[in-house]
Amino acid sequence: YETTGPELWQQTDGRITHFVSSMGTTGTIMGVSRYLKEKDPSIQIVGVQPAEGSQIPGIRKWPEAYLPKIYEASRVDRFESIGQAEAEEMARRLAAEEGIFSGISSGGACAIALRIAAEVENATIVMIICDRGDRYLSTGVFPG
Repeated sequence: YETTGPELWQQTDGRITHFVSSMGTTGTIMGVSRYLKEKDPSIQIVGVQPAEGSQIPGIRKWPEAYLPKIYEASRVDRFESIGQAEAEEMARRLAAEEGIFSGISSGGACAIALRIAAEVENATIVMIICDRGDRYLSTGVFPG
């Protein structure tokens, strides 16, 4: 709330329209949502969860009984699901095309951000690279 939200607001000159975040502990999405919604309630907060049958390290589709205590449902406008293969492919693309060595949950958030960009004209979409790729070197996600 005190750092990331203000930084995003400042760096987009208040033009941010969407914030996309993988749903892990929910700390980032809760704090950023709280700050951005105070600035402009029309900003869309999008939570990224793994699709049915997908296991993406760092993000979960939380059962109601196990949601982190910090989580407030009213702070997320919508949820989008991402498949493991699509998240992994986007992580590889980020590395190859942008030089960003992210992890799989960041690949998932980026894939959802690009989906939104294809749907919404003139959007200013922000997502955060919340993990790094070196943790997946032994998994086959990043083939040599």
